[in-house]
Amino acid sequence: MRIVVQRVMNAQVEVAGEVVGKISKGLVLLVGFTRGDDLDKIKYLKEKVLHLRIFDDENGKMNLSIQDIKGEILSISQFTLYGNTKKGTRPSFIEALNGEAAEPLYDLWNEELKKEIPVATGIFGADMKVSLTNDGPVTILLER
Repeated sequence: MRIVVQRVMNAQVEVAGEVVGKISKGLVLLVGFTRGDDLDKIKYLKEKVLHLRIFDDENGKMNLSIQDIKGEILSISQFTLYGNTKKGTRPSFIEALNGEAAEPLYDLWNEELKKEIPVATGIFGADMKVSLTNDGPVTILLER
């Protein structure tokens, strides 16, 4: 499981010209799955995301978590996180879990997050247009 974490001032995702998910201050999570991903990995990375101290405290030091600031999450499925370009210039997505297996994991991921924090999502497998105002910019890669 791979997650690109972006600290944002705001973000939204559109499908076919309609906004399907929108947040104010918080995190955009681009989430990809591979073979062997399961509930244990989801729970581990959920805790990492929720406790990642990447928001500024009163002294301007990155010392606060998304929960500390009462932020929101926009979670977007993205199989291309497992694109491999070691051979040539056209990415191979062999390491990415197929949609039939990945969608239930993505749903489980979002359900687990929603137990703790407000979460907006895109639509699994859709052609999505994500717009955001990256804050910092702060971008972190998490993997398990």
